[in-house]
Amino acid sequence: MYYYGFGYDSGYLLLVIVSTLLGVITQAYINHTYNEWSAVPTSTGETGAEVARRMLDSEGASEVGIASVGGRLTDFYDPRDNKLHLSSENVHGGSVASVAVACHEAGHAVQRARGYVPMRVRTALVPVVNFASQAWMVVFFLGVFANAVGLVRIAIFLFAFSVLFQLVTLPVEFDASRRAVAYVRGSGLDEEAVDGARSVLTAAALTYVAAALTSILQLLWLVGRSRD
Repeated sequence: MYYYGFGYDSGYLLLVIVSTLLGVITQAYINHTYNEWSAVPTSTGETGAEVARRMLDSEGASEVGIASVGGRLTDFYDPRDNKLHLSSENVHGGSVASVAVACHEAGHAVQRARGYVPMRVRTALVPVVNFASQAWMVVFFLGVFANAVGLVRIAIFLFAFSVLFQLVTLPVEFDASRRAVAYVRGSGLDEEAVDGARSVLTAAALTYVAAALTSILQLLWLVGRSRD
């Protein structure tokens, strides 16, 4: 038995198509932009890790470590071990793209060191979102197959936490990029590096915007169908 509001819906098919296109386009754009600026060396010859180290030390986050991880564009800052985890090409590479990505992750560490409120909110949401993101679909399908409106609405409520998390993530990512570009501008690198860092980080930001937009559309679809 299917819950009456969630039978076949061409609107959902359209949502899937739009979401897929957004993901493909933004991923292609970040890859293209990153590759373009990976071919441009920094004027100082410094690597991404070296510039990020200088940024951390000058911005009050000197206790933050830097570690290398596998993969490509797998870079992240982990507040649990207080380290930047940078992909090998961004640790050892001396390109504008490597510096941009490394400084962006350093920006997250500086946010934590300075108590940046949106980052504190996002960190507080992590355990709730981890639970909600794993539970909502199970509860949703139980509600659909049991024709239980209450369970479906609980599932939608849980999914809304994931959407909230993505919305909170946007200012955190934008601010880390802003800090990165500002540091590159004031660190002795030339204007080309500033322009390149801005281009790389703008492209990266679009992936977060696309993900948030996709989640919002899905939430709106779920809410609308639950009222049918």
